[in-house]
Amino acid sequence: MPQRAATIVGGGIGGLAAAIALHRRGWRVEVLERAPEFTEIGAGISLWPNALRALDALGLADTVRALGAVEAAGGVRDRKGRWLTRTDNAELTRRFGHPLLVLHRADLLRALAEALPADSLRPDSEVSQVRDDDHGPAVEHPGGASRPDLVIGADGLRSAVRGALWPRAAGPRYAGYTAWRMVTEPLADPPAEGAATWGRGERFGYTALPGGRMYCFATASLPAGTTSDSSEHDELLRRFGSWPDPVPRLLAAVPPDAVLRHDLYDLPPLPSFVRGRVALLGDAAHAMTPNLGQGACQALEDAVTLAHCLDSAPDDLAAALHSYDLLRRPRTQAITRRSARLGDMGQLAWPPAVLLRDTAARLMPAWATLRSMTPVLGWTAPGEQSTTTENETP
Repeated sequence: MPQRAATIVGGGIGGLAAAIALHRRGWRVEVLERAPEFTEIGAGISLWPNALRALDALGLADTVRALGAVEAAGGVRDRKGRWLTRTDNAELTRRFGHPLLVLHRADLLRALAEALPADSLRPDSEVSQVRDDDHGPAVEHPGGASRPDLVIGADGLRSAVRGALWPRAAGPRYAGYTAWRMVTEPLADPPAEGAATWGRGERFGYTALPGGRMYCFATASLPAGTTSDSSEHDELLRRFGSWPDPVPRLLAAVPPDAVLRHDLYDLPPLPSFVRGRVALLGDAAHAMTPNLGQGACQALEDAVTLAHCLDSAPDDLAAALHSYDLLRRPRTQAITRRSARLGDMGQLAWPPAVLLRDTAARLMPAWATLRSMTPVLGWTAPGEQSTTTENETP
């Protein structure tokens, strides 16, 4: 059989993971990335057990684990710093086979890129046109026109591939709040546990990175496109500088020019992730808010599942892509909805609703919180044996 070829549009986590999965199955792959290099800037990323299971399937879990940090525990606090919920990472590992790993996005992307042949990575390759006609799919870019067997759209929230082949699909929808992300300088005494602190229409979270650094994030309910009167660092100090320790201490350790700010969006459900010989994955298919920490995790699942489906039906691309859509669309769209609901709860601002939310969270047992995450974290790569203990009595 002639070697099959795939063009992947978008060199982020999902696109590179898909390229790795196909390359290891003998496909010829090219990854078109519009940026001048394959990298990410300025933020951390949480990889939950389902993501590490996907990385296991790619043969990269050990490599990635060596780049990250595992916290002993974490949870949610109220505006006064009191714990509402707590999670033991050892119990997370016992139930789902892997811990929660936190690392810098740039480190993860570098590990993925290094797992591919250098000549398959094509930066500075912004796609100008994507089509699928009687002659097969075609992608036009500065290097010419590619005519692969398969095109994978992994080009993010405002996907050019989705726009070209799903022109009537609804566009991204604003979640109602903006987010700041930042990484501290190394701390002499970093917090031993991570936490998300819930306020009224605002949140501030932090988690450990290797080397004594902390990844921090914050949200505030604001109209889309709102800008700060001063620097974003000053805005964070104004909003969160009087919050309970260690929030002020963490903000003091953030370089003033190292704060990233983005309004948050998710994607309304698409009727299919597949059109002809083109498939979407990651944010291009199901962009979600970061409240569950599942955006990259679901992109990694997508990549592994797509490769498995293609491998299972090597002579029938349409059947393989149909299987991929049936496996991935219901799951990712359900997680998108769940993440949106959690974000709405975290952003509550009316005092009686905040009191009810905090009380309910405080009364929920830790085992119940973990069990509720089983549908998300208990995913197993196609063809792999599950190690999840979701049926055990807590």
